[in-house]
Amino acid sequence: DTLKALHSRQVKFIKGNVCDAKAVAAAIKGQDAVFHFAAESHVDRSILNSQAFLTTNILGTQVLLEAARAAGTGRFVYVSTDEVYGSVAKGFFTESSAIAPNSPYAASKASGDLLARAYWRTYKLPVLTTRCCNNFGPYQFPEKVVPLFVTNLIEGKKIPLYGKGANVREWIYVEDHCRAIDAVYRKGELGEAYNVGTDFELNNLELAHRILDLMGKPKSSIEYVADRPGHDLRYALDSSKIKKLGWKAQYDFERAIRLTIDWYSENLRWWVKLKKGKTYRAYIKKQYK
Repeated sequence: DTLKALHSRQVKFIKGNVCDAKAVAAAIKGQDAVFHFAAESHVDRSILNSQAFLTTNILGTQVLLEAARAAGTGRFVYVSTDEVYGSVAKGFFTESSAIAPNSPYAASKASGDLLARAYWRTYKLPVLTTRCCNNFGPYQFPEKVVPLFVTNLIEGKKIPLYGKGANVREWIYVEDHCRAIDAVYRKGELGEAYNVGTDFELNNLELAHRILDLMGKPKSSIEYVADRPGHDLRYALDSSKIKKLGWKAQYDFERAIRLTIDWYSENLRWWVKLKKGKTYRAYIKKQYK
């Protein structure tokens, strides 16, 4: 469903497992670049059960790197995350900051990050890495905080907020992130990592209030729930390195969050069936019990 808009373009969709070496080798054969987005990506699910995250995010990355090396492809862009750095109370992470992940998800992505670096150092595979802040926008799976809040409110439900909502995140619209990945692919220095941030920070309570106000919902729509174990307090990136490549965010938060709310309001067909799925409902029931 997500790819339907691309069907008229020159896109070949291959259904396969990123850990399946034969399937990956067949997909990579003859390609001149690899963009590695494939990942289990939700912190909460990694806390409930980390195995799938270790398998996909570590082994899957190794399979892709090895296939790219064997095929002699061009640039390999590994899409990592700011969560590999852990939490920072003040200041900003640079690309040379220590990697200190605090959740199974972040640890699995950090492992993939280091594998990508190792393939550059050992084999000279032309690897580049991006470490981005929190994404939001169309087509984001409704386990993530922005689509979870927006779709719950559309359904007339409350929105679950961890602890007191004091955890701070830096936010970026998905199209700006994609433009950043493209900039790194085209202009980045091989073997280097690039932070991708907007310098726009909100704590989770502020985020909830912004969404409630835009959707005309009362503050009583917030349901405070037990905090996430090991919840990182704050992520914040120094993105000066990627800005030297000519990239900067084009969407401010207010415009982007309005576009996002409008998209979920106009595309119920895409997300309602996802939230009705047995696996999703079981996860929500367990996570926010």
